[in-house]
Amino acid sequence: MTISIWRYSHLTLALVSSLFLIVASVTGIILAVEPISHQAKGYAVENLEEVSLATTIDALKNSYDEVLGLEVESSGFVKASVLTMDMETLDVYVNPATGEQLGEVEERPYIYTFATNLHRSLFLKSIGRFFVGLISLLLFIIAVTGLILLAKRQGGFLKLFSKVKKDYFEMRYHVVLSKWFFIPILILALTGVYLSAEKFNLLPNTVVAQQQFAINDNAEVYETIGDIPFFKETILAEIRQVEFPFSDDPEEYYLIALQNKEVQVNQQTGEIVSSGDYPFVTLASRLSLVLHTGEGSVLWSIILLLASASILFFMYSGFVMTLKRRKKGKRIATMPNKDECEFVILVGSESGTAFDFGQRLYNGLTKVGKNVYLTELNTYTTYARATNIIVFTSTYGEGEPPTNARKFPAIFSTIKQPNTIDFSVIGFGSLDYPDYCKFAIDIDKQIADALDFNRQLPLFKINKADFESFELWMIQFGNQVGFAIPIERPVVNKKKYKKVDFEVLERTELNIDDTFLLKLQPKTNIEFTSGDLLAVFPNGDETVRQYSIARIEDDILLSIKKHELGRGSNFLFGLKVGETIRAAIDSNEHFHLPKNEKNVILISNGTGIAPFLGMISKNTTQNISLFWGGRKKASMDVYNSILEKNSLNYKNIKIFSTFSREGEKQYVQDVIKEQKDLVLQTINTGGTIMICGSLAMQHDVLDVFENMLQNNELITFDAFEKSDQLKTDCY
Repeated sequence: MTISIWRYSHLTLALVSSLFLIVASVTGIILAVEPISHQAKGYAVENLEEVSLATTIDALKNSYDEVLGLEVESSGFVKASVLTMDMETLDVYVNPATGEQLGEVEERPYIYTFATNLHRSLFLKSIGRFFVGLISLLLFIIAVTGLILLAKRQGGFLKLFSKVKKDYFEMRYHVVLSKWFFIPILILALTGVYLSAEKFNLLPNTVVAQQQFAINDNAEVYETIGDIPFFKETILAEIRQVEFPFSDDPEEYYLIALQNKEVQVNQQTGEIVSSGDYPFVTLASRLSLVLHTGEGSVLWSIILLLASASILFFMYSGFVMTLKRRKKGKRIATMPNKDECEFVILVGSESGTAFDFGQRLYNGLTKVGKNVYLTELNTYTTYARATNIIVFTSTYGEGEPPTNARKFPAIFSTIKQPNTIDFSVIGFGSLDYPDYCKFAIDIDKQIADALDFNRQLPLFKINKADFESFELWMIQFGNQVGFAIPIERPVVNKKKYKKVDFEVLERTELNIDDTFLLKLQPKTNIEFTSGDLLAVFPNGDETVRQYSIARIEDDILLSIKKHELGRGSNFLFGLKVGETIRAAIDSNEHFHLPKNEKNVILISNGTGIAPFLGMISKNTTQNISLFWGGRKKASMDVYNSILEKNSLNYKNIKIFSTFSREGEKQYVQDVIKEQKDLVLQTINTGGTIMICGSLAMQHDVLDVFENMLQNNELITFDAFEKSDQLKTDCY
């Protein structure tokens, strides 16, 4: 059964039952508060196992003129029904050891009565009870289909509680809360179905079959209850209810409901007159009621409250996710004839992300006058004039294809194209999960093995739908086809920043690469560290520019390349010493230097060195190797004062610099190859590697790592790439 079927089942059932689920969830939240507020009265008796029934009966008879009944609630409260001097029945909570009255049983607040009636039957009596039972059943199916979807997303049932992919708020917490509250919601649903079935007499007979015992005329008669063995040996923890005899007549018996049976007991001899065990259905009904209501347990009541609230969130987040998916997957209204198009874009997309990127490429190629055909991988066929096929595909679960791509591997082998075609494959996925881009890898290999296809570009993987990575691929693709392709950037919701004042302490002149350093001092006490970002707002508007921070003592140091038309860089270069600007710290926790890691390799080019300047400045014990690439030796002059100071102060810091325009004309990845032993030792001993700079440099460095780890016995490249050992912050 495909992921699509599970998703549509999950969505359809949620939509059909949405109104009833809202009512059930809201009333469920209200009713979950009742056991909590009830328990808060503080009448619970903690030592029910130490108090005998005889002690309680004697205490009650000594405290009240007449006692009608006794009940031990699941909350641990002991309730007695007594007759007042005015011949009125009064229900009170008592101390079972002394008979002392702890409080009167108050009338149930109307809000709980109202919520109960609405929750049970929607005020529609039998019809309402039927609908409630049906909705409980649908909730059970929704929970099960949701679990299947979650397992497929996480890569299997054994990985349900693995790390959750960072995504937009609604999707992330739809997954997180699903893992937390699946079992409570399943219990709510099943007990709801069971209790509804009980109300409609759909369960086996629950009548207690009483077995009568012969009366022993020679049985010993005791003077007081306290002397009767049965009452002395029965503890209050075993009691549910006791109905007292109306008089002292020996033909009037105590009717006692224990946890597992009902008995009638002679009040003078203590003999059991009759006994009957509760049927399993009765015990199951009692357990279902406790599990469904949370009665007697504050902790379980809180869990049920949160589970009911989570159902409301699931409905909201599911609605948002559906809208986003449909928006991303919106079809192009008029598609040209497939046999007249030179560019064919094939998409495999489960959530709509890959389709969104494919459509952006379609729009860009169309703008420059190219005939483009966009379709799903499942509909792959012959294309009479195609010269380029571009595949955009995500991976689902354990390397599985998206629903609209599952037929492609089989279809592809049966179709021969009329022309030789250049192809490129772009995989979408998340490094947080195993089998990163596995389906894209399989497709790329399958197409490459075909005779009529030439690989135009190497397989390109995009982590977490990173648009900057996509732009890098677009540049490479444009170079291959010989023309630039305009691409519309996605609209990003603006983040709210907490701005503070910073004073300019120092600003260097431009170096040979038009790079300068800017030192700022916050005027208020704020938290930040190297690797965080400084959000700058050029000219006072809300257009944000972010720069990686080096923390030097308590100051911020930025390394900035001045671009001719760059608003942010020109704004910052125009600042004078002593001026004040308003900016904000944007925490970047995933790119902080690990405190307890002994061996660390820092890799950067250009201004990407900035956070590493701060990291080595505070280092005292860690073994740090810094690799940096620039154009010329003069490019490094702006950083030398910091680098030389730290390399002299800390013997455990090594610096490897390389220049692409003079000397041996090497790039940073070339020096990394030369230091293969150092790199492998760091990786194999669990050390951390951090990369900051251009995305192009990052991809080149990762290619080097992949080659180094091909025959590595301790860790594969895929495992290393997904681990916390690798930290990247590139642009």
